[in-house]
Amino acid sequence: MQRSPVPCQVVHMELPFTQDAFFAVFGRYNTTIWPLIALFYLLGGASVGLLFRPSRAASTFVTLTLACMWLVNGVGYHWTFFRAINPAAVLFGAIFVLQAALLVFVSLRKTDLRFTTRRDARTAVGLFLILFAAVLYPLWGWFAGHLWPKMPAFGVAPCPTTIFTIGILLMGSWHVVRWLLILPGIWAAVGGSAAILLGVPQDFALLAALVLLILFAVARLAGVGLARHGDTEPVS
Repeated sequence: MQRSPVPCQVVHMELPFTQDAFFAVFGRYNTTIWPLIALFYLLGGASVGLLFRPSRAASTFVTLTLACMWLVNGVGYHWTFFRAINPAAVLFGAIFVLQAALLVFVSLRKTDLRFTTRRDARTAVGLFLILFAAVLYPLWGWFAGHLWPKMPAFGVAPCPTTIFTIGILLMGSWHVVRWLLILPGIWAAVGGSAAILLGVPQDFALLAALVLLILFAVARLAGVGLARHGDTEPVS
């Protein structure tokens, strides 16, 4: 039996589309590009595995995988589908395409970028965000009444993609990834509003990820050891 999405109880701003129209877009989008969801699960899983085997080639694979996800979100979701009900999708898509371009640039030019797991707070938070984006996010959505195909899916929907990206980047070389975290942080603030305005409770994780990201950034600037990633042994 088809379950109805949990209704949004309080809306404090008027959107140019309804909740039903929002989920209907996902239905059309997912039906069209569903093979990419399976592909991104495979590429995402491989990227996580490579976190435990750091190398220049592994870092390139990880960043290019993220770039593909952001490009599909920008061109596929925002510009091709979401724009039909929300004019702001033109700007949103530009943000995602720009992030994809930055990831490609970094993968080709920053030879000192490495992603690795270590026994530290950034690894613990990063791995949890990855698990949440790939597994817990769709499960939470299912409990909230978001069933296939009218649901945000891993790798091809902006919010789980952003959570996954923040999780991955937290385990990268800070002097490089700090710049790559700016646009995901901006989207975490924008997309997190869907938790309240559109009845997508799993998107509260975007706001939590943003708070954690800010805390790590501030702690890193302050020289707090908890925010460092590189002074301990890799997780075995």
